[in-house]
Amino acid sequence: MIEKSLKQLAQALAAKDISSVELTTLFLDRIARHNPDINAFVTVDCEKSLKRAAEADARLAAGTAGPLTGIPIAQKDIFCAEGWTTTCGSKMLDNFVSPYDATVIRKMEAEAGLVSLGKTNMDEFAMGSSNETSFFGPVKNPWDRSRVPGGSSGGSAAAVAARLAPAATGTDTGGSIRQPAALCNLTGLKPTYGVVSRYGMIAFASSLDQGGPMARSAEDCALLLNSMAGFDERDSTSLDHPVEDYARDLEQPLAGLKIGLPKEFFGEGCDAEVMAAVQAAIREYEKLGATTVEVSLPNSHLSVPAYYVIAPAEASSNLSRFDGVRYGYRAQDYGNLDDMYMKTRAQGFGAEVKRRIMIGAYVLSHGYYDAYYLQAQRIRRLIANDFVEAFKQCDVIMGPTSPSTAFKLGEKAADPVQMYLSDIYTIAVNLAGLPGMSVPCGFAGGLPVGLQLIGNYFGEARLLNAAHRYQQTTDWHLRSPAGIE
Repeated sequence: MIEKSLKQLAQALAAKDISSVELTTLFLDRIARHNPDINAFVTVDCEKSLKRAAEADARLAAGTAGPLTGIPIAQKDIFCAEGWTTTCGSKMLDNFVSPYDATVIRKMEAEAGLVSLGKTNMDEFAMGSSNETSFFGPVKNPWDRSRVPGGSSGGSAAAVAARLAPAATGTDTGGSIRQPAALCNLTGLKPTYGVVSRYGMIAFASSLDQGGPMARSAEDCALLLNSMAGFDERDSTSLDHPVEDYARDLEQPLAGLKIGLPKEFFGEGCDAEVMAAVQAAIREYEKLGATTVEVSLPNSHLSVPAYYVIAPAEASSNLSRFDGVRYGYRAQDYGNLDDMYMKTRAQGFGAEVKRRIMIGAYVLSHGYYDAYYLQAQRIRRLIANDFVEAFKQCDVIMGPTSPSTAFKLGEKAADPVQMYLSDIYTIAVNLAGLPGMSVPCGFAGGLPVGLQLIGNYFGEARLLNAAHRYQQTTDWHLRSPAGIE
């Protein structure tokens, strides 16, 4: 059962080959066995999960089940879930029990009938590319326990890669679904900004954050996105876009598909073996009937500096709510209110979060706002315009997801700039608000490589179609790491 797709699991549940309680128990047992080694989950509540599974079995028996009812899923610990500890990987929230469900949790559990197995580890407040900034310790990559799984959705990626869950939720602010998907041999999708509600998703950078699915295949991601997407009046950035069936075009042939290859993605800066795997994937697409055209994203080299002005500025504002007054961590000893604020934030936040808060406060301060923040927003518009021009020549854009395979734990911890460059190919997609995904496309030195697909606005169905057809002719996404039996 641990190697079955979501569609196969749904068929097994419908045929009464297995019950949701049995399936959930299977994965809970695997978490108990393997999680101490991988550290993918920070919270597991067997009683809650099995109660939800029993409710799913009742729906299946009554004939009121949906296509995913009864299937277990891991939830990134950035989504509030009623009655569950919701930490966002931070000491600041390590004792916070959410009083309500995020819209994503409500849609997946109450409406779609999925069963939450627990909350997954993540970089603190989603700030990181390696899952090493978590208050709960680093997650280890199931493909090589000495390496990072990517971040910030590293716990979700490791959980699915190690078969501790068939699928998981993630969030992507600058590559936090796609980069760990690439490093752990998964398929991960960041939808168009505003397609998935941010209500109940703890904010890092509000104009960039977006939730999405992480699974083994494009077909699984399409089914999950069907259960996640939709307009939400409680989220002011949610788009009132017609509800789609994202699986509708999965089987469409790729003949005539125009693939844009940005010359900026195929120059220096990418590991040679990673690039070779990406080039081989593109040749496979040509065999499937697609054609390639060179396009240009001339301002893409500015995406990292622009992002690391905009994202910290928004984080500085969003994280001001963690002050020790209303909820979350509060310092034990303090002299007055100001002292309590300072000690709470000094003790509650980790080093990377403090670094970004300080950068954000600086670029928003009087005298620097125009020079930094306003200028970064102008560059953001130029980057978005580059994509608009590129999509006049092609249907999808392809390139590497990450410039390298998974790096060693601690390798980049002392050099924030090197860590930030891990997302050099993914950040522009968030700045432009476009949909993007990563699919497994090979191995380099025994470690997974991801191919990034970027679509035009609301182009998720086309991306999923392109990914699915590729996965029908390759088996990279079916490979599993050793030692997960």
